[in-house]
Amino acid sequence: MSEQPIRLEPSWKSRLGEYLQRPDMQQLSAFLRAEKQAGKHIYPPGPEIFAAFDHTPFDAVRVVILGQDPYHGPRQAHGLCFSVRPSVRVPPSLENIFKEIQRDLGIPRPDHGCLTPWADRGVLLLNSVLTVEDGHAGSHQGKGWEGFTDAAIAALNGEREGLVFLLWGSYAQRKGELIDSQRHCVLKSVHPSPLSAHRGFMGCGHFSAVNHYLESRSQLPMDWSLPPRSAFQDS
Repeated sequence: MSEQPIRLEPSWKSRLGEYLQRPDMQQLSAFLRAEKQAGKHIYPPGPEIFAAFDHTPFDAVRVVILGQDPYHGPRQAHGLCFSVRPSVRVPPSLENIFKEIQRDLGIPRPDHGCLTPWADRGVLLLNSVLTVEDGHAGSHQGKGWEGFTDAAIAALNGEREGLVFLLWGSYAQRKGELIDSQRHCVLKSVHPSPLSAHRGFMGCGHFSAVNHYLESRSQLPMDWSLPPRSAFQDS
């Protein structure tokens, strides 16, 4: 959604391409262009707005983690919910996610917060809103992204079966109304934010639960480990 033509991974484009032509999406595109022309810094950079779809094609999705909107600090957001670039300090919510993985599965905390390997293994790290203005959390909510990401979830819900959806916090759980829990595994908890994690996220066991469900369907478990920061170019 920028001056360049929209580039969406082919398997997603075949399902969402028509949605991008809707009037509300055209209005969103015009809004983003106007914001940039006004000198505002928008995150993530244009080529990374659709990174979640690029890294996890439609048929490769095994797990879906729903976030709200991108991080609004410099160099943090790169198109995957909860994830930051390898050289960026790990945000508090992601720190709690790592703590729960270590408690649940015994996987040591990584030395960075880049979740790209998860996305490449089939974890769709999808924010409800795909852009944000520098320093203004939630600034692009209600501009049209929510309908687009609803369409992505609806496509997964209807065309796929046996996916695992991790819905952390009330915002993600409201979006979960689009998901048929008879066809998919839906795991709910409070948000991993320090404000709420102690009320049920810590100790939720979601990461082992994902793997038990996948294995019950004769699938390989998800590898929740991450390579060291030195393995990334952006270090």
